Amino acid sequence: MGTEQQFTSNLTHKEKAVSFLQLVASGNVREAYQRYIGPDFSHHNPFFHGDADSLMLAMEENAVQNPNKILKIKKAIQENDTVAVYSHVKQNPEDLGGAVVHIFRFQDDQIVELWDVGQPIPEDSPNKNGMF
Repeated sequence: MGTEQQFTSNLTHKEKAVSFLQLVASGNVREAYQRYIGPDFSHHNPFFHGDADSLMLAMEENAVQNPNKILKIKKAIQENDTVAVYSHVKQNPEDLGGAVVHIFRFQDDQIVELWDVGQPIPEDSPNKNGMF
């Protein structure tokens, strides 16, 4: 087993999900896929085909368009083979950003399914608790 595989095999599913998102946000999309995505990966983002390649290419394009993206993990919850990560994502430092939830399903220690939902942060909200 290579050093990279040894490293990732010692991580919990929650740590893998967070690491995947951090790598993607920092522009290291292919590395994220190589480390964590399983061969039968599918996703449920309605804007792209449900295969790994279409989402990976969209993530790479977004990384090129937004090289200063900021991802702040607010909560990560693991239950069995499922991980939910709640994040504040800003495409650039001036952006208010959005609240994003990624839900990962793992099989054999790899991500095999992904859901993502997001909500833009409004400039003015009557809710004094904020979104985070």
